[in-house]
Amino acid sequence: MKRMNKVDSKEVGLEIGLLLTRFFFNSEDLHFGYWPDGTPTDMSTISKAQSNHSNLIFSHIPDGVKNILDVGSGSGELAKKLIDKGYSVDCVSPSSFLSDTIQSKLPPQSTLYRTTLEDLETDHRYDLIIFSESFQYVNIQSGLSKCDHLLNQHGHLLIFDFFSIETDSKSPLRGGHKISKFLVAIDQFPFENIIDLDVTKETAPTIGILDKLLTEFLIPSKDLSAKYLSSNFPIVTKLIKWKLKKRIAKINRVYMSGQITAESFIKHKSYRLFLYQKMA
Repeated sequence: MKRMNKVDSKEVGLEIGLLLTRFFFNSEDLHFGYWPDGTPTDMSTISKAQSNHSNLIFSHIPDGVKNILDVGSGSGELAKKLIDKGYSVDCVSPSSFLSDTIQSKLPPQSTLYRTTLEDLETDHRYDLIIFSESFQYVNIQSGLSKCDHLLNQHGHLLIFDFFSIETDSKSPLRGGHKISKFLVAIDQFPFENIIDLDVTKETAPTIGILDKLLTEFLIPSKDLSAKYLSSNFPIVTKLIKWKLKKRIAKINRVYMSGQITAESFIKHKSYRLFLYQKMA
């Protein structure tokens, strides 16, 4: 009997994230929102804030850019918007779940590379490579080396993502390369920094909205479900809890602790828009 391949929990999480953003926010975007100073920061504004996030990327695309490589393309929504603006866009996505969604949004002339950036092999060269909340998933050294290889002469690299900063406490929210490590690494490559924009405070409300969704909906739903299952299927419930105790403990520690807040994000993370130009 053929053994089924294990499903990667990260991919399942991405698919669930897409379903949640569609249901709660009427959005196809899987990234943070961006709230400029003075704009309301509540759940009803997240779709607009995610559009602001994309628009900030568009506003920093240099003149003369024609072809773009979108690395870690999420659901393909950013690529679709770029194509609608007249750019030629190819995508890189290792996610078997999301790649089909991305493909459905691309025209025939666009290529979707179903692989990681590090393993990408192509003769194509690009005017701009974009990482929208995907740089944290690539190896810094090999990722930057691949970007150097794939960019045209004087091409640009745009990274819009959060990084970890050194503090006196551990961040409850995982993810993000250490920014100090990134800055040291990129100095080893022929990239000149053009823009370094810190938008940590303007993106942090995303975490506050996530915290509200967790505390007011998901946690009560989890508790009610657990109560029902324990009452009606006690043996099966005990077996599941025993079998998945490490995974359940991790989920409770990371997402159900009440420690993932906008304030903790600002303390431990730095959300940056970096624009670099490749030098001859």
